Amino acid sequence: MDKFINLYDFIDFARANRKYPQNTANNLKSALKIFEKELNLEELKSIDMVKESIEEIFRSLVMAHKDKSIISLNTYKARLIKVIKDYKKYGVEPGKMQNWTVKEKKSTPLLIKKDKSDKKNINLSKLIYGPVENAHKITLSLGSGSAQILIPKDISAKDAKTIKDIIDSLSS
Repeated sequence: MDKFINLYDFIDFARANRKYPQNTANNLKSALKIFEKELNLEELKSIDMVKESIEEIFRSLVMAHKDKSIISLNTYKARLIKVIKDYKKYGVEPGKMQNWTVKEKKSTPLLIKKDKSDKKNINLSKLIYGPVENAHKITLSLGSGSAQILIPKDISAKDAKTIKDIIDSLSS
């Protein structure tokens, strides 16, 4: 009869044979640890019993860990099921591990096509009038906040008066 504790040895053996990367092995062991606390003595003695009553054990786990998200707990459950499945396939007869081909994980690209099209539509700031070197940029600190004024270097007297009149009208 396969004991639950055999799963820890299996993970170490699979990691040593490059079937699980170190981080995957650590994650699988974490799942075993969190579930192990919820198992009774009979379940600790039989992996088959754990597999058969996984849903009941999972409900017990959820009740014991109300502070953890259900997504996280479901991840632990999936990891436990994966270890049991791999153990049944390769761990019962260690010679079968030689035929275990590891699926190579493909890395996901950082930007997918949809993200690229969205990126074109984003404008963080709008260009006002033109480059700064062709204008005077004046920032004023006011009692109610701050104000910025961008005035072309070659402003005419008529345009300056228009701006002055607009500012004067704001205070009325």
